[in-house]
Amino acid sequence: MAPFQFIDRPSPFSTKGGRTLPIFAVTPAHIETGTIDPIALDWAKKAGFAATAGSLLLIPTEDGHLGGALFGLGSNPSEAPFLTGKLARTLPAGEWHIETAPLTANRLSLGYGLGSYRFDRYRSETSPVPKLLIPQDADGADIKRQLAGVFLARDLINIPTNDMGPEELEGAMRALAAHYKADMSVIIGEDLLAENFPLVHTVGRASAAAPRLLEMRWGKKGNRKLTLVGKGVCFDTGGLDIKPAASMALMKKDMGGAANVLGLALMIMDAKLKIDLRVIIPAVENSISANAFRPGDIYRSRKGLTVQIDNTDAEGRLILADALAYADEDEPDLLIDMATLTGAARVALGPELPPFFTDDEDLAHDLTDASLETDDPLWRMPLYKGYERDLNASVADLTNAPSGGMAGAITAALFLKRFVTRTKSWAHFDIYGWAQKERPHSPIGGEAQAIRALYRYLGSKLR
Repeated sequence: MAPFQFIDRPSPFSTKGGRTLPIFAVTPAHIETGTIDPIALDWAKKAGFAATAGSLLLIPTEDGHLGGALFGLGSNPSEAPFLTGKLARTLPAGEWHIETAPLTANRLSLGYGLGSYRFDRYRSETSPVPKLLIPQDADGADIKRQLAGVFLARDLINIPTNDMGPEELEGAMRALAAHYKADMSVIIGEDLLAENFPLVHTVGRASAAAPRLLEMRWGKKGNRKLTLVGKGVCFDTGGLDIKPAASMALMKKDMGGAANVLGLALMIMDAKLKIDLRVIIPAVENSISANAFRPGDIYRSRKGLTVQIDNTDAEGRLILADALAYADEDEPDLLIDMATLTGAARVALGPELPPFFTDDEDLAHDLTDASLETDDPLWRMPLYKGYERDLNASVADLTNAPSGGMAGAITAALFLKRFVTRTKSWAHFDIYGWAQKERPHSPIGGEAQAIRALYRYLGSKLR
């Protein structure tokens, strides 16, 4: 069974075998020492090709047809491990293979695949894409699996809210569940109150699209229990503490946590990892209406802790609180939540380096190793207990928005930690979910963060 594809798109990979054109991926040293194909070397010298990182030179045949290409890797290819992604956007349409390259087959193929991503759903015209032959010594099935997970996350984030509200996010999750024969259940609207999810209902009740809690289960009982929780705020106006227009422009991506856990779930299910998997997504819009929740309101959470609303724009931690408390009741071996939660995390580490928080030292060490192995950047930040006092509210157990604005990513993580008391191991990922600049392996737009590293970690432990 092929990996799940949310949006149909042409495959970036060729199946033509020897009928493909060669790409010579080279460093300046290859040009200087002449250790490449003689015809390619001659053409490179005549054209003054210096093999700088990402440079491309097409090679003609003697009769003037396209015969191949030279691709520059720069002096230190390890500094840009997915540089081959640029080929997917610069090569002319056709069937290609990489003849020589100082890169592993898996890395060059995955890089090319990541860079091939296009979000053309709303374009009336599209252009043909070049196709690359996956080397025989690469793990083609796993590469395609990882790309499917990354592309699912990117697609879900990129689709605007008029086509990706809570109901449509439910539909996407149902389609994923059906593809892998997983069980799916949903609690919608007023039923959230009857089932004791008051904070999910509170945040989403002002929207015309009913709030809901999405749940998917897959795998065998008795395997290690893994629960993934993703923040599914399909659009965030900020509520009555409304965001300025500039801050609202990208808020279709505020369901990036949900998008990423679904991408990770795809990889897990497609690889048939020995996991008892559970995915929980509170899906809402934080809208403004006569029944919107207000600053100063106090609500009781699923766990029983009361929360004082000091800013309606700190809504993500509210819906996660109910979802995490629900996940925690099952006492999973590992609980992971992912959320586009705080601007403070971006101030601290920027958009490309997501922080994660955990008290599990072994997990932290293993995740860091997996991050380095996959070139999927992560950085551990502390659950500093000294800041727990900042969560104190004047007349409730907790505030959702500590005053002062300091250490916002840490206090948000500490807030979530209050709702995880039974789970053996927990990690919180404060992701951005968006690429602000084009890179070889990703265009500007929705981005998958941390899920390749998490997949590597889980695969090494539970395959």
